[in-house]
Amino acid sequence: MAILLQELTRPEAAARLAQMPVAILPVGSTEQHGPHLPLGTDIFLAEELAKRVSDATGAVVLPSLNFGYSWGWRDIPGTVTFSEKLMEEILIETARSVERYGVKVLVFLNGHEANTSAMKYAIRRVQDEVSVKLLGMFYPGIKEVYARQMESPTWGGMFHADEFETSLLLASDKKDLVQMDKAVREYPPVPPLYGMDDSSIGVISTSGVYGDATLASAEKGEAMMEEFARRTAALIGVALAGAQG
Repeated sequence: MAILLQELTRPEAAARLAQMPVAILPVGSTEQHGPHLPLGTDIFLAEELAKRVSDATGAVVLPSLNFGYSWGWRDIPGTVTFSEKLMEEILIETARSVERYGVKVLVFLNGHEANTSAMKYAIRRVQDEVSVKLLGMFYPGIKEVYARQMESPTWGGMFHADEFETSLLLASDKKDLVQMDKAVREYPPVPPLYGMDDSSIGVISTSGVYGDATLASAEKGEAMMEEFARRTAALIGVALAGAQG
């Protein structure tokens, strides 16, 4: 059973972290995911994976970071976006906080690809300062898992509200929020200056989908989620052995 920090009492939290000094912070976003997925898709997926990893390892799951770097969707209703610098500071302060009571490994478990840079630079900035081992993870082994399980290609290497994310959410405890009757397929043309100027992903797709959401299934999602959980748990084991060694 997943161990959620917010549900523990003070003595329970102290005992759990003394026994298993690993904490997982689910990191996501609040932003559009097309006509068929909820705005909380990224954080829901990070939470689902975190719970499965907690089941496997006994690690404590911290309260989720529901907002992320969502600049591209900033004009879409419902979006809340942090700057990358603010994201870095939040992650750094989290590391400083958990170190004070003996956490040995802190995992930033990310469900929103655009947060990756903030995680990387937060770890680089603070790792020399803190003793806690920091890990930034975004679906470990994703390329291999995607190639084996997905029928549709990505949109230029990126996925958003597509077969991948829709399948994963169908395998989560938020599956009832998926409206498959509204799922669509869209591969919008890539603007010639995209990635080189301030072109926003928020205006490229008409539907908000980048890929083929119609091919999604709970079976695919379950297979992928279980593999991501196994890979994440194994990496945590490696990090914890090093931190305690």
